[in-house]
Amino acid sequence: MQRPFEFCALLVLAMIAAGCGRAHDGAVSAATPEATASATATAPAAPAAAGGMEHGDHNPHHGGVVYMYDDMHYEVVLDPGGHHRVYFTDSAREDLPASVASSVTLVLERPKGEPETVNGTIDGQGESWTLDGQAVADKDTSVRVAFVARGSQYWIDVPFIALAQ
Repeated sequence: MQRPFEFCALLVLAMIAAGCGRAHDGAVSAATPEATASATATAPAAPAAAGGMEHGDHNPHHGGVVYMYDDMHYEVVLDPGGHHRVYFTDSAREDLPASVASSVTLVLERPKGEPETVNGTIDGQGESWTLDGQAVADKDTSVRVAFVARGSQYWIDVPFIALAQ
């Protein structure tokens, strides 16, 4: 028979483990794209993940902002001059060919004016999608990033965060 102390200790540990990652109201907490993008853009670079650990490295490799879709990462590099790129990597951040996605588009919504849809093409090396549009001067511009991957249409709205210089 277990002693009461051991039983209580196990019960407390189980309750703590069950509560990890939960907000006060019991819902699983999640970061918004804006918060994720802001934190990625302003946080100091952390050391790269050792040994290619899955989902351990979210540092931008090309000066953009890293997001996730399923078990794949994609880095959106937004340029105020209008020359944007999208790179794809696997869960361990190893480069994937641009052809893992299709129909890559950006829709830039400036505070004034009509939305601008920019259709991408795969670069000559097959490494990224290039998307050339009008220059972006207004810091309040938002961007819808859209693509097809694994047979499914995906999109996300993100703030315009210019590439790191």
